[in-house]
Amino acid sequence: MSHFGNICKSEKNMPRPQKSQKGVDFLKKIGKQTIKFDNPPTILECNSIVGPKEANGPLAKYFDKTLEDEFWGEKSWEKAESKIIKENVNMLISKSGVNLQDIDCAFAGDLLNQCISSSFGLRDINIPFFGVFGACSTFVESLSLGAICIESFANYVLCATSSHFCSAEKQFRFPLELGNQRPPSSQWTVTGSGAAILSKEGSGPFITHITPGKIVDMGIKDANNMGAAMAPAFSQTLITHFLDTGRSPNYYDAIISGDLGHIGKSIAIDILKNNGYNIKPNYDDCRCSYF
Repeated sequence: MSHFGNICKSEKNMPRPQKSQKGVDFLKKIGKQTIKFDNPPTILECNSIVGPKEANGPLAKYFDKTLEDEFWGEKSWEKAESKIIKENVNMLISKSGVNLQDIDCAFAGDLLNQCISSSFGLRDINIPFFGVFGACSTFVESLSLGAICIESFANYVLCATSSHFCSAEKQFRFPLELGNQRPPSSQWTVTGSGAAILSKEGSGPFITHITPGKIVDMGIKDANNMGAAMAPAFSQTLITHFLDTGRSPNYYDAIISGDLGHIGKSIAIDILKNNGYNIKPNYDDCRCSYF
């Protein structure tokens, strides 16, 4: 304790480091919760791998690789998910032309306890790793944190996420072996992985603003109706973003939520409408667009 106290005392008397001019000019908070990048980070490259159900959906042509079965040669769904994110990241790095040694850090997460798919899948790339758990917002959360790193110290940041329908059902509801009846409000979790590399340089697309959301708990207790549980937080984040930036929904070509499903999507539209924002013309949900 005395040694720790001496360190604190010594550092307390040290002069504060001066803020860099870049830190002052290029990264600033506007409104209540929004961060604005005057020198916005670039999404340099992206890659995706999905399962067989997603490969038969309306977005099939946009995926880089599709699988014929959910196991992909592994003995468990969890191992398959770990393989999916591993191979997706390897494809991304090769596709981007960025040397692995030049990537300063990685933000990644999944839906499983302790982010085991991400941590086991990415352990061999041997770069600093931040595990992120944000459920359906994990990828956007990774991009947000990665963008802040780009504006502070990093040249390249890897952002990735994965999910697997079968492992998610076991994690959040019931193992598929039980054969439980799934109610209409249940989401169908995507089997797949998405990843991107952020860079200081590039011609876009850019991350110009991020608006972190708050926890909004309306007391929904039905594990089979996650859309209703998540819609209030999504809606409140959008409202805050509009207020902070002074923008309206029609400023955007598209407004996308993660996995609210049809029920959560309709709830979000109603909440925004009641607060004076019509997002219906350009709003969609990933869950609704995938299948």
